[in-house]
Amino acid sequence: MDNPLFGTAHMLDEVDKKLMVLLHDGRTLIGYLRSVDQFANLVLHRTIERIHVGNEYGDIQRGVFIIRGENVVLLGEIDREKENSLPLREISVDDILDAQRREQEARQEKHRLVAKALKERGLNMNSEMAQDEF
Repeated sequence: MDNPLFGTAHMLDEVDKKLMVLLHDGRTLIGYLRSVDQFANLVLHRTIERIHVGNEYGDIQRGVFIIRGENVVLLGEIDREKENSLPLREISVDDILDAQRREQEARQEKHRLVAKALKERGLNMNSEMAQDEF
């Protein structure tokens, strides 16, 4: 069925559906879209923040979440049938936050070693090279 609406008005078809939203800062939110405006600002209800580390994930309850449209990188509907058959293992919030911290520390250590190796060769790591890690 063709939708005659353009731009953010096209998103009105997504109201009351369970969506996954990837934010510019890397966070993943899952919730029910309750409202959207002309700037693509979103209101999610019963929102969780899902943190992935390897093949494990943890969900942090966030409730009602208001998102500025400019912070949205990706938005998509959750397929309920596939959601329950993912090859991922759910762990507690404390465990996933600990795993996330360890992963970030490992990434920072790798970044530090690369910067040190470049410096030893007379090169400096610029901010653009550092951004590639994210």
